[in-house]
Amino acid sequence: MSDPVNRPIYLDNAASSCPKPPGVIAAVDQCLRDWCANPGRGAHRIAVEAARVIHGTRQKAAKLFNVADSANIIFTQNATDALNMGMRGLLSPGDHVVSTIVEHNAVSRPLKVFTHEGVHVTLVPADATGMVDPGDILAAVKASTKLVVMTHASNITGAIQAIPEISIALKEAGVPLLVDAAQSGGSIPLDMEATPISMLACTGHKSLMGPQGIGLLYISPGVELRSVRQGGTGSHSEEEQDDLARPDRYESGTLNTPGIAGLGAGIDFIQSEGIENLARHKAELTAILHQGLDDISRVKVYGPPLGAPRGPLVSFNVGEMPASDVSGILDRRFNIASRAGIHCAPGSHQVMGTLGRGAVRLSIGPFNTPEDITTAVAAVEKIASGVS
Repeated sequence: MSDPVNRPIYLDNAASSCPKPPGVIAAVDQCLRDWCANPGRGAHRIAVEAARVIHGTRQKAAKLFNVADSANIIFTQNATDALNMGMRGLLSPGDHVVSTIVEHNAVSRPLKVFTHEGVHVTLVPADATGMVDPGDILAAVKASTKLVVMTHASNITGAIQAIPEISIALKEAGVPLLVDAAQSGGSIPLDMEATPISMLACTGHKSLMGPQGIGLLYISPGVELRSVRQGGTGSHSEEEQDDLARPDRYESGTLNTPGIAGLGAGIDFIQSEGIENLARHKAELTAILHQGLDDISRVKVYGPPLGAPRGPLVSFNVGEMPASDVSGILDRRFNIASRAGIHCAPGSHQVMGTLGRGAVRLSIGPFNTPEDITTAVAAVEKIASGVS
């Protein structure tokens, strides 16, 4: 059991939220103790209860994202799995896809593979803060474009893209939009009825406050994907995979019932606190962090300028110090958990001018306090002044 006295100030929530709400821990524990039968594979009470847990979480996710039919919520391993499912299920050789230079590797690496399979890819640019001009997205669309895939909120610059505006324009053009919401799902309110996003990929272990190893993909009713995994679904076993109705069509194999139970409890936490309240809390702390770091000589802050919208994170460097050294000192000397490196987003570092050195990232969660932030700023100031 961890010692709360020695617990670090945790500012690595963009990698995985920590700590988890008590309800998440309780839900996973109860599932492993009481609901550990295979859901949908039996008519006995324990299997039925496990299936009920899954159905309940599916409905909670649908409510959070204002999805009319919860069958359009598909459970996946994580956001990477969801993104691969969306791209692989839609694209074929000869198709054209539009994306951006500032994508996470969960998008950029699959796209690289698709180019070797005959898919044509256009990457639109971003400015030095990581922002993409919606007009550039629309200008890249052509007759053979079958998909636009892009992030909502950057995990390194914090830039929040104009997804509502882009989604409306793409709907008018008849082009599906797949959104990487790994950083925004559970942090920025998203309404699938008001915003015509074709597919939304989320992970459960970041702002949705669930455990690792669970994610989801929303697929709008107007989009049909090929199944990318085939196997047992526990129902209609005599039918072909792609003849099955949602969600079974896309959920082959045994689902991660404990992870789904924990995700459901994470969503309960978000709903009980209010997603707008959580967003406001994190935005206030982010502003304090951004201003504090910006005021330190020898510290370079990246991403949107002070006062502009950004996700709840700030990336920076201290003079010519390697980012890994700064992060290591924060951990060893000041008991502050951060993240340093390329953050699986080399394109973002390319536009930031930090591809060769990376950056230090401090990212905020719902349990962080103003005292955490002032302590972190003071620690960075000491490092900038020569403390090691």
